[in-house]
Amino acid sequence: MRALLIMGPTASGKSALALALAERLGGEIVNADAAQVYRDLRVLSARPSPEEEARAPHHLYGHVDAAERYSVGKWITAAQAAIAEIGARGRTAIVCGGTGLYFKALTEGLAEAPPPDPALRAALLTRLKTDGPQSLWAELAQVDPEMAATLGPRDGPRILRALEVWRATGVSLRTLHAAMAPALAPDQWLGVTLWPERASLYAAINRRFDGMAAAGGLEEARALMTRGLDPALPAMKAIGVPSLIAHLRGELTVGKAADKAKQDSRNYAKRQYTWIRGQMNDWRRITADRLDDRAEDVLAALRGVDPTAVGH
Repeated sequence: MRALLIMGPTASGKSALALALAERLGGEIVNADAAQVYRDLRVLSARPSPEEEARAPHHLYGHVDAAERYSVGKWITAAQAAIAEIGARGRTAIVCGGTGLYFKALTEGLAEAPPPDPALRAALLTRLKTDGPQSLWAELAQVDPEMAATLGPRDGPRILRALEVWRATGVSLRTLHAAMAPALAPDQWLGVTLWPERASLYAAINRRFDGMAAAGGLEEARALMTRGLDPALPAMKAIGVPSLIAHLRGELTVGKAADKAKQDSRNYAKRQYTWIRGQMNDWRRITADRLDDRAEDVLAALRGVDPTAVGH
């Protein structure tokens, strides 16, 4: 088996479980969280601490500048390379994160879409900012109705990309998605999802953001604000960043900013639960609360699919 995949809602304890398993298995951890790729977001993305990173090799954490518009295509290329290198060392890759699309690309495939055309992208971005996502969605619905129905009229960045691909190739992004083989074959990975009780998860989300604030989250947001980056960049839209910047600009009290970030995190967790239920219903679901119990549950699953992966 090449890879163990761990997905779960935000603040559910994925990183702690991945680290415990890496130490038990002699594995290496590969990030699958779209916010944790940014070096500017160590605190606000809840990246593993330097002390935790020293306990086991970590890959694809904090390697992207906030000014970059990182994509799932870039991630899958980097993740494939990391998993291959880990396997060449005779070790298990433990892919851990909360971005469902990353796992979908890894196990089901992703289109090799053409690179963005600068002029076309600039024109579409102007329309997106001026007229809103509904304008682009209406055009997409005319030329690629199935893709438009998949996205809905408010998902501006993905609508833009789908329309950009259609204009450049005349081919639906859905068609391209179906054409590319997954990076991992079905017999090369085991997927587990964390499924904590919602009330306890929401309490953990609130506690974690309070800890982020105490650990320098406001200073991290201030550093991003002073760079004058496009607020539409993914790093600038990461949970906590917009509300804290609003506070720094005098638009929100610090309490209101914290409440907004916590609510955004809880809303994100709801979407992750929905993704897991709809896209990962056949993955092994881990409901235990204690870290040791979770680790033992995963190890038992590994023994069931690959007895050589871990000793009895």
